[in-house]
Parts: sequence; C-alpha cells; structure tokens
Amino acid sequence: MDTPALGGPLARHPRVVDALVVGLLLLLGVLPATLAAVGPEVDGPGVPAGVVLVVTLLQVVPLWWRRTRPEVAAGVVVLAHLAQLPLTDGPLPSNVAAPFAAYAVAAWSGSRPARLAVLVVCALSGGLGVADWWDPELSAVPQVINAIFFSAVASLCWAWGDLTRRRRELLERLHEQNLALRRDRDQRVRIAAQDERTRIAREMHDVVAHSLAVVVVQADGGAYAATGSTQWDREQAAQTLQTIATTAREALAETRRLVGVLRADELDGYAPTESVADLPTLVHRVRSSGLPVELVSDDLDGVSRDVGLAALRIVQEALTNVIKHAGPGATASVRVRRDDGLCVTIEDDGRGAAATDDGQGYGVVGMRERASALGGHLTAGPRAGGGYLVTAHLPEDPGPTRRDEP
Repeated sequence: MDTPALGGPLARHPRVVDALVVGLLLLLGVLPATLAAVGPEVDGPGVPAGVVLVVTLLQVVPLWWRRTRPEVAAGVVVLAHLAQLPLTDGPLPSNVAAPFAAYAVAAWSGSRPARLAVLVVCALSGGLGVADWWDPELSAVPQVINAIFFSAVASLCWAWGDLTRRRRELLERLHEQNLALRRDRDQRVRIAAQDERTRIAREMHDVVAHSLAVVVVQADGGAYAATGSTQWDREQAAQTLQTIATTAREALAETRRLVGVLRADELDGYAPTESVADLPTLVHRVRSSGLPVELVSDDLDGVSRDVGLAALRIVQEALTNVIKHAGPGATASVRVRRDDGLCVTIEDDGRGAAATDDGQGYGVVGMRERASALGGHLTAGPRAGGGYLVTAHLPEDPGPTRRDEP
C-alpha cells in the first residue's frame, strides 16, 4: 500500500515500492516457512513443508503485479489463501498479503464488479479463517473477535484503496478541466487578437485607400495645371501640391501609429482619434480634390464613439469609391440623420453599374463588417437611374456583446 511514509522519491518510482513490499513479505513469510521445512512435515501428518512454502510464495509474489494486473494478482492471492485452509491449522506470516491485495484491487482496478467481489471476500475472510482454525479448548469470544478483526482489517484496506482511487480520479478530472479552461482561454485570446487585427486592418485600408485616392486625383489635376502658363494655373498647381502634401502627411502619421501598435502587440491600447465630428473636414478634403460633395447632417452631438467612427469610415470609403469609379463630372451627396439610430446615405450620379472593378477590393466588405459589428446593416449597389447608392443603419446603442464578435 502507498502510505505517506513512502512519499517523496519512492512515490516517483512505484516499482521500487512494489519490490520492497514483496521483499519484506517474503522475508517475513518465506523465511519462517523455510525454517519449518527443516522438519519433514508441518501442521500434522501428510502436509509437507515444501507445500506450505509454495502456498506462501503464491500469496506474496503476485503482489509484484498489484498495480498493472490487480485483478489477476488478487485472484491468485485469494486462491492461495483458500488452499491454505485445509493445509494448516493456524495463520501464516504471509497472510498479511491479503490486505495489500484488497487495497490494490480497490485502488487500481477499472472493473467495478471485481472491486465489489474483493470487498465480499474481505468481509468473509475472517470468518472462514477462524472457522478453519477453531480451537474447541479456547473460549469462543476471543476467536469471534479475531474473525471480526481480520475481516475489518481487510475491509479497511479495501476502503483505503477505494478512497485513493476516487481521489486520483477527481484529480485527473480537475486536471482535464484545467486543460480545457486553458485551451478555452487561449482560444479567446486568439479570437480577441484576430478581432483587433481585423479592426486595425480596416482602419489601415480606409486611411490608405482614401488618402491615395485623393493624392492620385490631386496629382493628375496638379500635373494638368502645371502645363498652363497663366498665374491661375500656377496657383492651382501650388494649391494642389499643398493638398497632396497635407493628405500624405496625415496618412503617413496614421499609418505609422497603426504599424506601431501592431509591432508592439498592444492591440487593446489602440483607439482611433477621429470621430463623427470630423465629417465636415472629410467632406471638405474630398471637395478640394475636385469632387463636388453636398453634406446634409442632423445634430450629431452625443453619438457614441464607436458608432460615430463607423459612420465616418463608411462615408470615407464610399466617397473614395466615388473618386475612383464614378468618372469625370460626377457629384456626390452625403446625408446623415438620426431616428432610432444613425442613418447614413451616400449617393452619386456617376457611372454606376458601368464602372470598372477588378473585384479585389475590400471597401464594401469593410463597410459591411463595420455595420455588422455594431448590430446594424449596410446595402451598396448601383442605382436604377444611374450612379451608386450606399445606405447604412447603425443603432445608437450597439449593446455589450456585438462589439466582441470576431
């Protein structure tokens, strides 16, 4: 049996413990039987001492397999004890192997019937032994007490083994639960990180795509104005270059900040500095690029940061698409109104369905993701009478759970 005294280094080497148990029991059981074998007979005529020696070995040696084959070891031990009953008229030192076998089955057997069968044998063992060793010349009371004592010892060892098994199974279940919780925690961390990276990727796309679209349009206009010879042409070229420089500088600063956040792996520390209050500035910047844009907006005070930023980015991406795809001479309008949420409408009178598209952009996908992340919805497509229409509805209170969805 594994006792606290056998803890420490021996607990890490169970086969050493088994060897010590078998060795000590052989020393206590086989040695007396061997000494008794000096005479021709033991316990009466017709019982050779060698037979008793074999029974002793069968009671002790199977304990070597008490961990790996507890049912087989206990079965051999029980049969050896039953064989002892007609051979001897008293107990043998090797009978102490019985409690060890009872403990082993209760502690390491995976068969519940086997464990219960050994418990029954433990309860009957004392009575069977004392009945065989009964001495009529002695009082019945101490012999009955001996029978109860033998059965109690074997049953208590079985109960100890059963308690050890239950405790081991409980620790294994707790260990499995801890592993499952750890896997769940790691998965949540990965999902949260992926969610944040997706959000930053949308920000990067919106900043870079919009800024580059404005820069391209302004560069084309500046190149055309630079070919003129009038004072107005030179002023337009200078103003265009100034707009290109300002737009590129803002895009570079925002890109550096986003890349710095990704490099430092501090995704939760990232918070965009823009809000829906920057909507007039955005429209003015697009107007300066040469696209006529009309802005009609309700009072946007009190709009939450997430909803306001999503509305701003949707307008920014939609106007960027107008610059890239609507064609020359197109005009656009932006309307933002509040009812049970924030309703954003961006439309133009450009090419519409006739516009070319390589199908590899993520602008419309990013706009839909922004709206969906807040519990809203977005539709985008060509208008029936020409041009393109983008409408989005963003609830003012997105709720605590939608924001966490990957």
